[in-house]
Amino acid sequence: MSLALIAAASLGAIGGVSAIILYGAAKKFVVIEDPRLAEVEAALPAANCGGCGFPGCKGFADALIKADDLSELYCPVGKEETMKTVAAILGKTVEAKAATVAVVRCAGSCANRPRTNLWDGAKSCAVVSMNYSGDTGCSFGCHGLGDCVFVCKFDAIVIDEETRLPVVDEEKCTSCGACVKACPNSIIQIRKKGPKSRRIYVSCVNKDKGVVAKKACATACIGCGKCQKICPHEAITIENNIAYIDDNKCKLCRKCVPECPTSAIIELNFPPRKTSEIQDTATN
Repeated sequence: MSLALIAAASLGAIGGVSAIILYGAAKKFVVIEDPRLAEVEAALPAANCGGCGFPGCKGFADALIKADDLSELYCPVGKEETMKTVAAILGKTVEAKAATVAVVRCAGSCANRPRTNLWDGAKSCAVVSMNYSGDTGCSFGCHGLGDCVFVCKFDAIVIDEETRLPVVDEEKCTSCGACVKACPNSIIQIRKKGPKSRRIYVSCVNKDKGVVAKKACATACIGCGKCQKICPHEAITIENNIAYIDDNKCKLCRKCVPECPTSAIIELNFPPRKTSEIQDTATN
């Protein structure tokens, strides 16, 4: 027998044995996929934004199937309707959750926070934060270079050319949290949308002492505590020289808003105040 035939026969034998081994391994280690996985994944919005805490919709679908309780799992893009559909597929129950939206906690516009120098490097907030404190006297505020805009898959954020601050489109925002993760100064927060989209929050994250913060930005929170004293619901705390309003406790009474000497507290989507309210504020 020639060497060529011997080689061919040997290779054929090796191939045959390998095929048998691979077949046996495939049978032994086969992963049986839950038939509901495809159905649950199809019910999800296929955004793969990571807002649910999982790398993609398939990973989230798998977690939903394995979970005994869906209370800690939520799709910020599909919201209540999607979660109800998933719960029906799995024969589980899901609790209603309050609608949320991304909020920009910085009012340091060009008018309120003058630029002291010019950044001439990469147009990235993350890069700026790694290299120096920023181009204003406030090292805590928004850099205005749009890292949040870049990561938003829903075109829900733009940078206002006049103020150089991010503006969130409430109708487009899904609360996926991508912008929160992208902001190196943690000025973007997911908060309750509120009834009729009404919200009250402190639009500042500057932890410097009052005098220093006020010098850097006209609308900085100076930690004076006036808002905390007047709040009847104990929704406001002062920590690290800055006030914070807990949206779980806030009843939207707006008593704190006129008390702020720097207008750092923002009230959104409320009707105009009545004349009596304005007079009471002026008297106090």
